[in-house]
Amino acid sequence: MKHTTPTTLPPTGDLGGSSKGEPTDNRASDGPAADRRVARHPASRRTPRPGWLLAIVLTGQLMAVLDVFIVNIAAPTVRADLHASGAGLQLVIAGYTISYAVLLITGARLGALIGHRRMFLTGLAVFTGASLACGLAATTGQLIAFRFVQGAGAALMLPQVLSLIQRTFTGGSRARALGAYSAVLASGAAGGQILGGLLVEADLFGSGWRPVFLVNVPIGLALLALGPRLLHDPADAPRPRGEGAAVRRSGLDLPGLVLLAAAVLLFTVPLVLGQERGWPLWCWVTLGLSAALVALFAAYETRLARRGGAPLISPRVARAPGIPRAVIRIALAMAANAGFLFAMTLHVQGGLGHSPLRTGLTFVPTAVAFGVVGLNWQRLPARWHAATVPGGFLLAAASFAGAGLALRDGTDGGPWLLVALTASGAGLSFAYSPLLTRTLATVRRQDAADASGVLVTAAQLGLLTGVAVFGAVFLGAADDTVPSAGASADALWVTCVALAGAALCGALMSLVRRVGHLR
Repeated sequence: MKHTTPTTLPPTGDLGGSSKGEPTDNRASDGPAADRRVARHPASRRTPRPGWLLAIVLTGQLMAVLDVFIVNIAAPTVRADLHASGAGLQLVIAGYTISYAVLLITGARLGALIGHRRMFLTGLAVFTGASLACGLAATTGQLIAFRFVQGAGAALMLPQVLSLIQRTFTGGSRARALGAYSAVLASGAAGGQILGGLLVEADLFGSGWRPVFLVNVPIGLALLALGPRLLHDPADAPRPRGEGAAVRRSGLDLPGLVLLAAAVLLFTVPLVLGQERGWPLWCWVTLGLSAALVALFAAYETRLARRGGAPLISPRVARAPGIPRAVIRIALAMAANAGFLFAMTLHVQGGLGHSPLRTGLTFVPTAVAFGVVGLNWQRLPARWHAATVPGGFLLAAASFAGAGLALRDGTDGGPWLLVALTASGAGLSFAYSPLLTRTLATVRRQDAADASGVLVTAAQLGLLTGVAVFGAVFLGAADDTVPSAGASADALWVTCVALAGAALCGALMSLVRRVGHLR
């Protein structure tokens, strides 16, 4: 069977101390009565605890990222136990990703309207409940339905992570928090495969694949118990008279929501199902319709903003300096990450015949390198920071080519593969973490929710695109009639060359920008 690889598209010195880094809430007051209402509100008396906030939101993010990769490793066991068809198993794996990608922007906007803390806890509750339901599912249909609900919970929860970091940290502490965010994003990918392999092979109490979902339940319950006391968001304070009514009148921009959800759905479904179905005509038609709906959505949002409405994505954010380029490069970095993990997983587990656990352990150097760079790149001299992103893409390109060469003879690659995997993690982290930090640093505080939603969605769509494009390259180059290590190694080499080319494109975008500045 063909896997659908997920995403899966970052310590702080003052994280646990004072609240000096927390932005002030600039809402207007309607007089002493409003001041008294705010003073009585518990949120206004709660002492912000940035370190606890970061630990809670990043643990929630880690669960959501782990869940995709864990299920990928457990897929063969799920199929055997539930007698799932190929299409049914695809939907078990991809249903989470589809609903997640479709609802991400909506989750970001709901956080801005209702409060990021409230929406994070709501999404966490939905995700935890759906995880329990997945672990107890008796049929393939039930598991598919609960996976869609799980993805919806993640979509409500995860956009709030970046928004809460933006609202809570400033300066160097924000850069370190965003480095931790990037590190968690990458470690979740490899960690999911490792944990999935451990749980499936352990077969706890004869439960087979079910612990890969049930492991979320105790963690989620602990976060739900701690979150209401330890999370703080200035948006949770009651709005003065007039402002709350204005926010309610602005609504959720339902026409924009429908247009964007339809565009993302038409984009993700063919990417998820196209390879398995042989890329029939309907896949290309839906991709074309998706592009048309994106154009219609952009036109509608621009018109709504000109009329004084509240668009789902503010055109001001979409046109902010650096945002369009950052969206492309973040999507490119995550596509390369997902494509590399996908092809390597198929080769190591299929071509070389290694166990799920050993396959997962293969990616430990990548995850460790990504995490170390994500947490420490800002310690480099400031004059080097401008070179981190293009340098990261170049290092990633070299590492992809190196991994392909190390495995090209059909062996396990030896120490050279270890070097290449470590370099790939470091390169992708240099390409992603500084880019995310610098882009968000240019966004105004009131636009944090929109910017977070756009960048997270770009990362997720990049991950899906990477699996579809580079997965098609690998599977097209592989000789399915001869399932040998040599044939798989040849296919991996072709894929690694394509991945290196994609990474070089990311580096060239910096060169184009510099030429533009010189002119």
